[in-house]
Formats: sequence, C-alpha cells, structure tokens
Amino acid sequence: MSYVFSKIVAASFDQAIARVTESLSKEGFGILTEIDVQATLKKKLDVDFRKYRILGACNPTFAHRALQAEAHIGAMLPCNVIVQEYEDGRVEVAAVDPIASMQAIDNPDLADIATQVRDKLRQV
Repeated sequence: MSYVFSKIVAASFDQAIARVTESLSKEGFGILTEIDVQATLKKKLDVDFRKYRILGACNPTFAHRALQAEAHIGAMLPCNVIVQEYEDGRVEVAAVDPIASMQAIDNPDLADIATQVRDKLRQV
C-alpha cells in the first residue's frame, strides 16, 4: 500500500497552492502550517531545490474525534499535503494516506475516522 496519493495538475505552482488551499477549505480543512522547503533549504544549507511546499492540513472535527480515540494521535497530525514543481514544469499535489499512516496504530476506532479523512483528502 502506498503511503500517499498524488496527481499531476494542469496549473502553475502558485495556482496549485491556491486551488489546494481552497479545496481543503471546502472539505473542512484549515492550513495550520506551511513550510516552504525551497526557501528553508536555501537559508539553512545554501542549496537550490525545486519549488516544494508542505501544507499541514487539519479538519478540526476529525482531529477531535481522533484525539478522543487515541491519546498519542497528535504525533501523526496534521495531515500533510505537498505541492511540488518538477524540473520539467509538471506540478504534483500529493497527500498522506491516513489509512496507511493509521495502520501503525492498533486502535480499530481510528479506522472509520481515517477512511472519512481519506475520502475528503481525495476530493481535494
């Protein structure tokens, strides 16, 4: 089982960020964190890297349910969504598969939550 699902999109990098953010919002997710990997690697290591952004997305309703079901689930939150631009100009959007990441936790109460979150992320 893959730990992500992804799609190449017909959009510029910046358009993809805007569309993903809007789509996440429509599915009840907010962006808690945004990491500009390209800028961070340049600043910290003085290396050039492709456009790569990590969006830490959270749906409060599902996060609350997960936290009630599993005390340490916060170590696996938020759901990360990445947008990256390859050298050939293709832009990819990828999201963590909550079902794959929850398999590491022996708690059947999380299965339903993970399935619902996965469905919402796939819509994005």
